[in-house]
Amino acid sequence: MTTRRTFSKLLAAIPVVGLMSTAAMAQDLREITFVQPSPSAINSFPVFVAIGEGYFEEEGLNVTVEAINGSGAVLQALAAGQAQFGRPGPGPVLAARSRGEDAVFIYNVAARSNFGIVVREESDIQGPEGLRGKVIGTGTADGAEVGFARNVMTSVGMTAGEDYEFLTVGDGGPATVGFTTGAMDAYSSSTADAAILNQRGMAVRDITPPEFARFFGNGIATMGDTIANDPELVEKFIRAFARGHAFALDDANREAVLSHLKDGNPQEGEDPEFQSALFDAVRSKTIPVDMTNGLGYLPPEVWEEWQESLVAGGDLPAPLDDLTAAYTNDFSAMAHEAMK
Repeated sequence: MTTRRTFSKLLAAIPVVGLMSTAAMAQDLREITFVQPSPSAINSFPVFVAIGEGYFEEEGLNVTVEAINGSGAVLQALAAGQAQFGRPGPGPVLAARSRGEDAVFIYNVAARSNFGIVVREESDIQGPEGLRGKVIGTGTADGAEVGFARNVMTSVGMTAGEDYEFLTVGDGGPATVGFTTGAMDAYSSSTADAAILNQRGMAVRDITPPEFARFFGNGIATMGDTIANDPELVEKFIRAFARGHAFALDDANREAVLSHLKDGNPQEGEDPEFQSALFDAVRSKTIPVDMTNGLGYLPPEVWEEWQESLVAGGDLPAPLDDLTAAYTNDFSAMAHEAMK
């Protein structure tokens, strides 16, 4: 049975979207917090769909979603025990592990890269080589978009602070200002960021080399202690999440999906045409090229490439002692089997 949720927006120093079900509160459900690196419901659409369709409730969970600023903040919340699950990028997870934080990737949401370096449509810059001596804007100082951009620039032999500069400008309106004032020459953006810039009249184009599409983006993470001490919780969360993901990929469910996303972030639903187009753009990045292993699978070979690029770019001081400890496909495999 589909369960409608009543969503409330929590106000704090940073944007927070809280999701609580009055029906769930009357039941004996376990309270779980999920943190995401931006307020967008579309970027975390499987969570909002799983809430709206009642999949978490069927697993005995009542999930509250809170939006904080960037992957670094997501990992800090997980490490501090303020949340059980979050959606950081792979670069920040590896960096956190190099500092001794036992964060573990458990589901690949953005199976195809959901980041790109964009420039203004009329810019003469045609590729990353054209950014020598230039400024690349980012939404956050330590988010996944920074590691991605550094990775791209390392591939053409350039080092941040020497050959180009990063500038934290924020997303949305501040990114538009960054371009119009000339404070930045390019912007490392998510698929959603680029769509929003274009929708607001700041036409941009992607100059990222196509080979970087294999570098998956943000996914679901938790702490190693949670996996060791409460594996049943992780299994339940990922099973419901994967069901929400699969439901949203079926166009027959489109109307229900967009309704759930509007409940999660009413502002994104104010322009239905834009909401629909943005959802299509984000959703397309979550479909694996090879569905053999189902949704959520994390390719070990791309983890190796991520680590190599982060070491080369200076984001990691050295390769991790055990890269395989940074991720697991166990829970996505369980969910895949359960949905067959």
